Amino acid sequence: MISVKCPHCNVGLKVDEQKIPEGIASFKCPKCKEEIPISVLRKKAKNNAASGGNTAILQPARKTGGKLAVLPSADTPAQAFLLQEGLYIVGRKVSVSKANICIETGDKLMSRSHIRIEVKRNPQGGLVHSLSDNNSKNRTLYNGKYLNEGEVIVLKNNDEIILGHTVLQFNE
Repeated sequence: MISVKCPHCNVGLKVDEQKIPEGIASFKCPKCKEEIPISVLRKKAKNNAASGGNTAILQPARKTGGKLAVLPSADTPAQAFLLQEGLYIVGRKVSVSKANICIETGDKLMSRSHIRIEVKRNPQGGLVHSLSDNNSKNRTLYNGKYLNEGEVIVLKNNDEIILGHTVLQFNE
């Protein structure tokens, strides 16, 4: 028996992990009726037992994709792109671009295929958004620091990405 808190309503629950049937992915909180992922529960239970703690606080898995917002400037109108599972190449919109997210801009410092964003599902069923530079000529600024060649960053809410002079914001 372990003590957990629902990530949605914070109600305290006592769960007997041995009584959870195999093959189910989640269970509903008896108070708020929101889904609580079983994989997260089992991981927290194992960590809780190892650390000798009393209560595990569960975090809900993010099941929807993020959003990439292009902030408006003199050269670039405001734009927004939803990021679901898959690989995205982000760059300046031109007739011969290999990007699948094409930003309308007059910013010539942004490459036609400037960055890569890969969206994958994690074991808890949520989505992880990974950012890397796509060998761009003018490099990529991530939260004020240049990405190194081959560096991969996991995006978080409100992260800022600058391609040339164009500012993008990632939101969960």
